[in-house]
Amino acid sequence: PLLKRIAERERAPMYVVGEVTGDMIFRFVAGGRNPIDLNLAYLFGSSPKTILKDKTQSKAFKEIAYTGDQLSTYIKDVLRIEAVACKDWLTNKVDRSVTGKVAMQQCTGPLQLPLNNTGVMTLDYSGKKGVATAIGHAPVAALIDPDAGSRLSVAEALTNIIWAPIDDGLKGISLSANWMWPAKNTGENARLYAAVKSISDFAVDLGINIPTGKDSLSMTQKYPDGNVVYSPGTVIVSAIGEVTDVRKVVTPTLTDKEGTVLYYIDFSSDQHKLGGSSFAQTIGCIGNTVPTVKDTVYFVRAFNAVQELIKRGRILSGHDISAGGIVTTLLEMTFAINQTGLDINLDGIEENDIIKILFSENPGIIIQLSSENDVLPLADSGIRVIKLGTVAPERTLTIRKNNRTIKFDIDELRDVWYETSYLFDKQQSGAAHAGARFKNYKIQPLQYVFPQAFEGKMERYGISPSRSLKTGIRAAIIREKGVNGDREMAYSMHLAGFDVKDVHMTDLISGREDLSDVNLIVFVGGFSNSDVLGSAKGWAGAFLFNEKAKRALDNFYARTDTLSLGVCNGCQLMMELELLYPDLTVHPEMLDNSSGKFESGFINVTIHENNSVMLHSLAGSRLGAWVAHGEGRFSLPDGENSYCIAGRYAYADYPGNPNGSDYAAAILISKNGRHVAMMPHLERSIFPWQWPWYENNREQDEITPWIEAFVNARKWISGSS
Repeated sequence: PLLKRIAERERAPMYVVGEVTGDMIFRFVAGGRNPIDLNLAYLFGSSPKTILKDKTQSKAFKEIAYTGDQLSTYIKDVLRIEAVACKDWLTNKVDRSVTGKVAMQQCTGPLQLPLNNTGVMTLDYSGKKGVATAIGHAPVAALIDPDAGSRLSVAEALTNIIWAPIDDGLKGISLSANWMWPAKNTGENARLYAAVKSISDFAVDLGINIPTGKDSLSMTQKYPDGNVVYSPGTVIVSAIGEVTDVRKVVTPTLTDKEGTVLYYIDFSSDQHKLGGSSFAQTIGCIGNTVPTVKDTVYFVRAFNAVQELIKRGRILSGHDISAGGIVTTLLEMTFAINQTGLDINLDGIEENDIIKILFSENPGIIIQLSSENDVLPLADSGIRVIKLGTVAPERTLTIRKNNRTIKFDIDELRDVWYETSYLFDKQQSGAAHAGARFKNYKIQPLQYVFPQAFEGKMERYGISPSRSLKTGIRAAIIREKGVNGDREMAYSMHLAGFDVKDVHMTDLISGREDLSDVNLIVFVGGFSNSDVLGSAKGWAGAFLFNEKAKRALDNFYARTDTLSLGVCNGCQLMMELELLYPDLTVHPEMLDNSSGKFESGFINVTIHENNSVMLHSLAGSRLGAWVAHGEGRFSLPDGENSYCIAGRYAYADYPGNPNGSDYAAAILISKNGRHVAMMPHLERSIFPWQWPWYENNREQDEITPWIEAFVNARKWISGSS
């Protein structure tokens, strides 16, 4: 009965399909017939052991040939290859803020470019602990040497996750292995055996486990003309670990402080080798000699030593060395900002071949420290740390080696790196929007103006994450099947001092709830009814065509002691129900994004002078907020002055205006200031760790200015009740 009540409330069809009998017989009965009557012993009895036989085959590939005078061309070609190039075309179309627990996603820095090494989710809204994940793979290296390919996949996953402070260091990490292999072809089973044995031995030596994984062993495509294509055998390794403090996760974006020092730490203990590298692919070959991890004991020691520096907050920025080599790592550390460059000297690296130094993909990392004194703990632990250079004021990457000096224009190379994303984006957004994104990504940096009186402390607002007593100030979340922003919204309201109740549309339709005991309602974001009818039209119909729900809504808005907020999908609902401006003849509408696709990003919003109960104290501020929607374009056909626009996207052009809204509108309010409809997710932006880039000089903030919207609502209600 409990399950049935929950299923009915959530609009989740439930069927009783059978019962557990305990007699180890599986029966299927239908219409008096019994088509299946199976003794489970036949199904789960002892199965025969599978024995595979294969022949080991040796393969030789074309050797790598290059000249030192083509360095500039080589760098541009490597930056263009898909494995290295910008992935903005992928990351901007997936929701990277849902749940409000996302502490790190793909994008970083004031330009929000997809460069982060690891993803981090918090365990809850009030604590600082979280979970980090990262992946690694080396398919081209595995073509040459399956043994080394497995070790490189694990090493890449670990040098990606290293930037999050992991509880118990390397021992606190578990791995998952997803095998992608063209098995049952001559030589491939033998290669797969070598790869599995290698990764098993490596994990044992590292002291970490691989408790799970998946096999995809039919990676062979046969064509009618007789041609056969094998997918390169590889293992995709996922790493996961508990994070001790999500606020200490290190990003690849340089701190633009001149004189800070960059260091190189090699994790491979191997010579620089170009086999399997992106560089090799750009010149039409893959080579025969690939790097590997030769000293596992040293790898463990280096990993844990770097972890200690991260936990102590000593590393300003850091990036792993993988696809594209050291030169790509150095450039990517500068890409997400518009200031500063790097002055690099490679003489400390024993290898004399500058091509091998810059493009080999030996596992390793580069870290930025405030001073040379900060590197002493690593040296004391026996870690081989090589000073590379310093952050410089000019916007160039200067590389010195053996009395040779080469300078590269960082902004020019950043465009080369981004262009591949632009070419992909043209296929999904069209030439105009892809071109606008390519043009504007570097001239629309995140810039903030906080309210003058904002201190960033919860105490100032009389709030506490540990509150357990009720305040008597009542609010409700209104949700429909498919919404996904209810948890973070409920917590934001609770933190601000509301007693929050959960109201499903079925509660209103059935009459179990009528909203008479609440003063604030919030229509939350998500995809009500999977958005199959578009822009919350189905959700609106649940109000308009159900008498009890419609009466509850009308009665709530007829009262003078109520407030309402609609965010994202809830904003669309308020437009459909014409709740903001009931007296207008021409109402605002929500249309498809002008790009024709879902848009996700962390963007700038400016708040104007306004009479909103919730937003008046934020007037004059310029804040960051998440957006994640496919139909977020405000259509304001009656002209700008007919509607109360309280907030706008700080940049009028795409992608700063992510949906093409008229007048760059992001937030509309009712004329009496009591009701707000907005597309940006303020509830996913109330903590500094939720912002993918926050002011460096505000590291001690506990809360962001968005909390004021909820606190203002609480104060207004408590004063009017």
